[in-house]
Amino acid sequence: MSRAVSDPAVVPYHRTPGGAIVVGLLADKWTIPTLRSLARGKKRTGELKRELSGVSQKMLSQTLRKLVAHGLVAKKIYPVVPPMVEYSLTELGVSMNVPLTEMCRWTERNRDALARGQAEHRPRRERIRG
Repeated sequence: MSRAVSDPAVVPYHRTPGGAIVVGLLADKWTIPTLRSLARGKKRTGELKRELSGVSQKMLSQTLRKLVAHGLVAKKIYPVVPPMVEYSLTELGVSMNVPLTEMCRWTERNRDALARGQAEHRPRRERIRG
């Protein structure tokens, strides 16, 4: 039985019900871009691969498999030759895009401050090469 958390800021993410699962999912390089791409509609594997430039077939397959296993993405296999597979967000996946959208907006609003902070805290040797 899980308890409701009145102030999530005072509870470490790993003690919040599901917190470690969510952080583990989102920490992957390709999870957020995949979810954001699928938020714009159903996609076949090839379409996703083209939209997510730089993703390998192996990483895309692993990411999709993980998102399907966690209930964020639905996989539909059509009985045709050659096989056709389509991916779309589930209700849970759609609801995940609400905070992701806000996180993207926050990142856009704060990108200059984030870049300054990163530059200020790079080791001196990297700043010289830099």
